[in-house]
Amino acid sequence: MSSKNSNKINVPEARAAMDKFKMEAASEVGVNLKEGYNGDLTSREAGSVGGQMVKKMIESYEKSL
Repeated sequence: MSSKNSNKINVPEARAAMDKFKMEAASEVGVNLKEGYNGDLTSREAGSVGGQMVKKMIESYEKSL
């Protein structure tokens, strides 16, 4: 298994906005994220942050319909 991160943002200028979005989602579910490495998170914590991000993206899309 490769240790290289394969997550890529297609628009480099969007990185700051995605980081802010991730921090907001983490605070909403009560997960304390740090700037940089967060490898000490449990799978449950990391999954709850990702799930909250997806939930917010779906809500935003539904509002735009």
